[in-house]
Amino acid sequence: MLDDLTTAASSPTEWPTTYPQGYAVVDVETTGLARDDRIISAAVYRLDARGEVEDHWYTVINPERDPGPVWIHGLTSDALEGAPLFQEIAAEFATRLEGRVLVAHNAVFDWQMIAREYARARSEAPVKQRLCTIALSKELKLPLPNHKLESLAAHFGVVQRRAHHALDDARVLAEAFRPSLRAAAAGGVRLPLHECRPLTEWTDGPRTGQQAGPGGYRPVSWRPSRKRPACPYPNPGRYAPGGRLKQGMRVAFSGDTSIERDLLEDRATEAGLHVAGSLSRLTSLLVTNDPDSGTSKVVKARQYGTPVVDEAAFGQLLGNVEPASEG
Repeated sequence: MLDDLTTAASSPTEWPTTYPQGYAVVDVETTGLARDDRIISAAVYRLDARGEVEDHWYTVINPERDPGPVWIHGLTSDALEGAPLFQEIAAEFATRLEGRVLVAHNAVFDWQMIAREYARARSEAPVKQRLCTIALSKELKLPLPNHKLESLAAHFGVVQRRAHHALDDARVLAEAFRPSLRAAAAGGVRLPLHECRPLTEWTDGPRTGQQAGPGGYRPVSWRPSRKRPACPYPNPGRYAPGGRLKQGMRVAFSGDTSIERDLLEDRATEAGLHVAGSLSRLTSLLVTNDPDSGTSKVVKARQYGTPVVDEAAFGQLLGNVEPASEG
């Protein structure tokens, strides 16, 4: 079926009217994977509605700290010394993103890194939606051995020249996204679009107990580090589909979410729910936007018969949580 889709998609005569009008294929290289880490290079390929390249842009960025895993991205402190700061390229970056769907491989990571950089700069990235090419490859049921970019590239015959170089990774992804998009259009496949919400809070202070790193750098964090308080209510059992959440219910989250995960968990905690880091037979509800994924939580939810809802439905349920039973 996929081969038929790919062939038919080479020049689809009709294009879904619900598809976006333009895309910004993005790749960022960073000092690490944590919330405190910084972007050190960024690339954007702007594509039109059908995935054709319009232009591309690339920049290195001074992270004002140690560059992290140089053996991966190849950017040393010397190479970044004269690079612009993020706030100096933020406006140009924004013009590349504005009015387009952000496309990335593992898009939640790229989006969150970008959103945090804009939060540090006391600004917002002009992005409303994102599309993850991993999720799209699942929608298309591509026969990939894994979800690495190199596997997606190889499937479409795209040659990688400099892995982990933002400009080349963005080029590779743009070239692989175009046939993916056309296959989706030809098959009437729903694009896995997620809402992008900018971060509006930031703290410049170091987390408690953190020491200054190389060059006097002290990590900053999106939200103050704190231990989540224990839920004061007993677990009333599983959520009944179609019913209301009740204070004390154990809720687990899995996969990509539109809202920053910490914020979503905070909302659940404030509503009186117990946020669980893992899934067990006691879990009342699993929240995931990808119920067909093979994550351990989704697999266990199937095994245990744990109810599953998506993020949007969970957001509605949070607005009407039933109080815990007295006594």
